[in-house]
Amino acid sequence: MPHNYGIALLITLLAGLATAIGSVFAFVIKKDNLKALSVGLGFSAGVMIFLSFNDILPAATKMLYQNFPNKHDWIVYGGFIIGIIIAILIDYFIPDHIDEKELLHPGVVSSEKRMQRAGLLTAVAICVHNFPEGMATFLTASHNITLGLSVGLAIAIHNIPEGIAVALPVYHATGKKRYASLYAALSGISEPIGAVIGMFLLHFFMPQIMIGMAMAAVAGIMIYISFDTLLPLAKEFGNWHLSMVGIISGVLFIWLSLLILPN
Repeated sequence: MPHNYGIALLITLLAGLATAIGSVFAFVIKKDNLKALSVGLGFSAGVMIFLSFNDILPAATKMLYQNFPNKHDWIVYGGFIIGIIIAILIDYFIPDHIDEKELLHPGVVSSEKRMQRAGLLTAVAICVHNFPEGMATFLTASHNITLGLSVGLAIAIHNIPEGIAVALPVYHATGKKRYASLYAALSGISEPIGAVIGMFLLHFFMPQIMIGMAMAAVAGIMIYISFDTLLPLAKEFGNWHLSMVGIISGVLFIWLSLLILPN
């Protein structure tokens, strides 16, 4: 597994920096037309849901079966619930502050200081939310590069609107693209930081038999993100039919890629 660490870190870094791509969208797209994101967010949710149930949980079950042949299913079930609880606690104590109305109509905010503060708060909140995502991406990629690339792709896609959420208010408050881009990029930097911490936990502290349970927790986190954040935002930016196009496209794309690419 250690020989995959470098690639896993790179995948996580690129996924995190997708927030900077979001800042570019904030400068070039019409602010009242974010419907393309509806398909993209649905695509990301479809990828994450399919991978969680079709690849990550079965892989966790297979790993744990070797050491716990009679209790492996219950351990996977417990790990999945733990992942959901982690995501719920983060979301409860530090909401992501992504306001769809401000994304679509940033001009309605009367004060430039409020705009900039909204961008900064969103950047901080996204940093916290991206931290476990970084650990999840690294953990998956270090175990299976193909699976890690798929998870990294899904994370990168859903990081784009997060970058927009940071960049739009900062850009409209300061009028400076470089500040908006900087804040958007920094909001995603916690993902590779989470990956580095995950690497040390895996290499020095976490017993190999616990990796299966951790992977089940990763699936729980991804499922919660999909249903709590990605799908509601996908519907908000477009409509449910666009969201469904994205979901089905994501499932079919990632299924085909797993069939073609070697594990």
